[in-house]
Amino acid sequence: MTYLEGMIPAARTEPAPVRMPFFGLAPWAAITTVLSLLALALVGPQGALFQLLLAIALGGAIMAAVYHAEVLAHYLGEPFGTLTLALAVTVIETALIVSIMLGDGAAAQTLARDTLIAAIMITINAIVDICLLVGGTRHHEQSYTQSGVSVGLAMLATLAMLTLVLPNYTVSERGPFYSASQLAFVAIVSLVIYATFVVAQTLRHRDHFLHGQPDDHAHEEPVSPGKARAASVMLVLSLIAVVLLAKSLSPAIEATVAWLGAPKAVVGIVIAGLVLAPEGFAALRAARANRVQTSLNLAIGSALATIGLTIPAVACIALVMGLDLELGLPMGNTVLLALTLFVASLTLGTGRTTIVQGVIHLVLFATYLFIALVP
Repeated sequence: MTYLEGMIPAARTEPAPVRMPFFGLAPWAAITTVLSLLALALVGPQGALFQLLLAIALGGAIMAAVYHAEVLAHYLGEPFGTLTLALAVTVIETALIVSIMLGDGAAAQTLARDTLIAAIMITINAIVDICLLVGGTRHHEQSYTQSGVSVGLAMLATLAMLTLVLPNYTVSERGPFYSASQLAFVAIVSLVIYATFVVAQTLRHRDHFLHGQPDDHAHEEPVSPGKARAASVMLVLSLIAVVLLAKSLSPAIEATVAWLGAPKAVVGIVIAGLVLAPEGFAALRAARANRVQTSLNLAIGSALATIGLTIPAVACIALVMGLDLELGLPMGNTVLLALTLFVASLTLGTGRTTIVQGVIHLVLFATYLFIALVP
């Protein structure tokens, strides 16, 4: 080695890029998804320890679903990201309802009705109120594009009244039931309204469902197509785990509800809350990041998807199998539904939100829960 060679530092060799495991996804999210699916093998035993393990696995699956959904939302951009999560949750929730209907038959004639009203109350009151309270506390006042929220609420009010209220006032069938032709008509109308909402949100009037910068993740590293494909697969798997674990825990929930002496409808509220938890956590994180538009898109879109996809699916099953599908709500829930839709049109009709609107929706949801426990 010459003197000159000793003075000149050797050229640095760049280390080879480290390939991220799990296609770039966070290892904890991918491992949690797999473990939550493996936890389904513990469904057989009925001991308290096994039920606790299932509950822990359910919580992990919910958090993993939120992570995978946000990765996919980053890749797709808004409002496609929120729409993807709403559709994924609703499709699996619908599959759960249909599977229970096929298994229980006539004993499940009120299942769709109870699930729908619980989903509406959870999305429009619980999810909205938590997001507005957290967002208002942290950011004082938040703004959104009013046109998209208003049209979503108008569609939701139409679907809710046609599916859950009108059956009480038709005369072709006695009681809170639709005739076969009426049920088929409402199923078609539900699909038409929801399809119109999807086209408006994603194609024709996409700007009505955005606020500020179109890409809320512009400051983050872009998501590769491979990572997005992995996230979509993991999202579906984690949502399947959420639904199946919630279904597996339902006997324990039913036993607890019976031990407390609460009405059976509470079981549907608990299961609906578990299934909708991924959307709730995603909406909460968006509100904390001052993206209340995303939170409202999730809440209203989830409620619309629940009715627009569930009613056609369960209507087809009921018509093919000759099952009675009781859709009409009792008077107490009818009043709360009408009040929720009316108040939402006022609180979400200004383009700005504060904790005041959040408190109002919190009171409505608390009233719904209290009336369910003490009818």
